[in-house]
Amino acid sequence: MRKTDKKKLELWQGRLETNKTAYTAERDKMDAREKLYNGDSTIKPIASEDVHDKAPHLRNVVSELIEAQVSSTIPQPKVTAQRKEDEELAKLIEDMLRVELDRINIEEINDLMERTVPIQGGGAYLVEWDSTKRTHTTAGEIAISTIHPTQIVPQNGVYTGIEDMDYIILKIPQTKEFIKRRYGVDVSDEEEKEPNARGSGESTAEDMVTQYVAYYRNDKGGIGLYSWVNDTPIEDLEDYQARRLRRCAKCGALEPAPGEVVATEPTMDGTPEDVKNGQAGGFDTPPDGRDIGKPNGRAVCPFCGGTKWEETEEDFEELLTPVKLSNGQVIPDKETIVEMDGTVTEKRTRIPYYKPGIYPVILQRNISVFGKFLGGSDVDTIATQQNTTNRLVTKILDKLCTAGSYFSLPVRADVRRDAGEMKTILLNSPAEKAMIDVYTIEGDISQDLAMLAETYEEMRQAIGVTDSFQGRRDTTATSGTAKQFAAAQTAGRLESKHIMKNAAYQRLFEAIFKFKLAYADEPRPIPSVDERGERVYEEFNRYDFLKRDAAGEWYWNDQFIFSVDDAASSLAANRQAMWEETRLNFQSGAFGPPDEIDTLIFFWAKLKLLHYPGAAETLTMLQEKKEEQVAAAQAQQEQEAQIVALKARMDAERAGADAAVNAPELKDRAEVAGM
Repeated sequence: MRKTDKKKLELWQGRLETNKTAYTAERDKMDAREKLYNGDSTIKPIASEDVHDKAPHLRNVVSELIEAQVSSTIPQPKVTAQRKEDEELAKLIEDMLRVELDRINIEEINDLMERTVPIQGGGAYLVEWDSTKRTHTTAGEIAISTIHPTQIVPQNGVYTGIEDMDYIILKIPQTKEFIKRRYGVDVSDEEEKEPNARGSGESTAEDMVTQYVAYYRNDKGGIGLYSWVNDTPIEDLEDYQARRLRRCAKCGALEPAPGEVVATEPTMDGTPEDVKNGQAGGFDTPPDGRDIGKPNGRAVCPFCGGTKWEETEEDFEELLTPVKLSNGQVIPDKETIVEMDGTVTEKRTRIPYYKPGIYPVILQRNISVFGKFLGGSDVDTIATQQNTTNRLVTKILDKLCTAGSYFSLPVRADVRRDAGEMKTILLNSPAEKAMIDVYTIEGDISQDLAMLAETYEEMRQAIGVTDSFQGRRDTTATSGTAKQFAAAQTAGRLESKHIMKNAAYQRLFEAIFKFKLAYADEPRPIPSVDERGERVYEEFNRYDFLKRDAAGEWYWNDQFIFSVDDAASSLAANRQAMWEETRLNFQSGAFGPPDEIDTLIFFWAKLKLLHYPGAAETLTMLQEKKEEQVAAAQAQQEQEAQIVALKARMDAERAGADAAVNAPELKDRAEVAGM
């Protein structure tokens, strides 16, 4: 290791330890919260005579109240253009974001975050561009994963947000084979330093290591990345989001893409001579099935024959071919440049590479709390009440289990025990018979049950969860309107958490768009649904967002406002109500006369947009029926037109025949009149 590399490793190791120490108290709370959610039966003494330290029977109210808040609703994107001419692009971004949410299976990610965030007070999403995900026509895709708060080491003293930090460090559990496969670094001799990054109470795994990834602001305001495992550096990128290309160390030509065939001999223009001569051979294939573009692949430079490649950061892209935009316009691959002395030259069009310029870590808080990196934890709010619940349940069990029946006998009485139904008690005198009695001892648990119910109600009120919200019977709301009001009040108390979730998704949508704008070189298909419910296919072409200023400089148009469409999110969560509302509108004639086929088509098209089961098939049948009616009407019109034409022709022929018959008589009359 070079001296400079060692100093940088020590710098980041020092930052890690310093911030971990400052974060220790919060980190210890995280394990306690997870235990309470999973069911911790530990009892902290309440009274001095308490002898129980474990609850034999656990009522996990913490888990119950966390689960009551879980929502499967996925916030839907809403993009607003800041310029009128960009409205179509804003809609295209919305459609692209919806497709991405479906592709990455956001439902599983949301399900995990719905529990992590209220338990720990927050969680995070990690947005990355995975260049290993390739198809025949595309290279790279967005990858989103969740980051548990135990895997985050924030910069100490900065609580306002991740974007305000100079750096943030993540602890990522990885397999040793993954590190070698992705970075080409052998860490087989390293040990897993922090197994608790995989979960509370986890032990060291032989095939695992803890990869530390630090994202930081570089001197130019961009994002840098430094990664290491124990004392082994893995990756050091001063400008993490810059474009990197591998070029020939001898002539600077680009290395062929993975799977691309290259010439065995240099040909100056990169075209193999055998291809020029119409032959099929003459290509250098990578050994052992490795891709040419990988660090260990061997490729021959098609321009100079060099075999040594080096990675370079690129600020500009030179167009080799014209780029066609979605609106039909073309960005030329060459531009005419007029120098100061009047000299006219032709150069390749140079376009700057786009950089997102944001941290790839998106924080979602439960509720905002001043002076805390994470938000307020629901578990912290009701932890003491859970302890009281454990103690009361244990006390109730003690009373019930120690209760029973007792009987009294004379001292010298003899009880014969045999298999017969009748038992015999031998007494010495009649007076001893009065000494035989049975006593039932019962513990009074009424006060304990009342206190247990009060504690449970206190926990629910602290969180803001009511009977209506849990779907339980609510005797306080006797009418439908009252129940809706009670549910609305509950939703109002939980609105802060809803807003925090929307804020996180808003930043997530923006990050997805910016990563697409930076790295999606090829147009990506975007299926969507138009206002008639018909499936349409568009393309997300990042070059559509390229503009040129008055000075002739190219720049990227990322001036869009990202938010969450609450109406679309509510619609997805309550489609049944929307189906019913649409049906009532149809019956009331809002779509037109209900017995007309155009109205029926309009109605079922709306149901198709609302994903009503079988709506697409019904709509297709109605459209086919309308086409048949239109065809029948056209056929009838044509038939009527033919009848009219035939009648007109027959009338004309009859008129012509009559004229021929009457012609001699008319001639004679004319002659007589002439005489």
